Amino acid sequence: MAQLSIQQMSIAGIVPSYAAATDTGDLAANNGKTFLHVKNGGGSPINVTVASNYSNPPAGTAQEDIVVAVSNGSEKMIGPFNMQGYNTVDGNIEITYSAVTSVTIGAVST
Repeated sequence: MAQLSIQQMSIAGIVPSYAAATDTGDLAANNGKTFLHVKNGGGSPINVTVASNYSNPPAGTAQEDIVVAVSNGSEKMIGPFNMQGYNTVDGNIEITYSAVTSVTIGAVST
């Protein structure tokens, strides 16, 4: 998995940068205010999955993977992510894709 660089939002604005989505998935540091910006330039829709890492959920709580469909030729902002439910022990979220051809991703936080 490739580690995405987190881009910090500012009142002056940012010019976001994007990386190619990797077929083995990506990681992004999550402070509870992290968003993903996924652009699908491919010819088919894809699913973006953020893995649940809830190892010990409170009674009556179900924590599931987040799966978001991104239509072909479109983009979506996804997040923020609960740190307790989605962070790995290293403080990252794990992101996978159903396809990666012409898919780019940026990670932004406040």
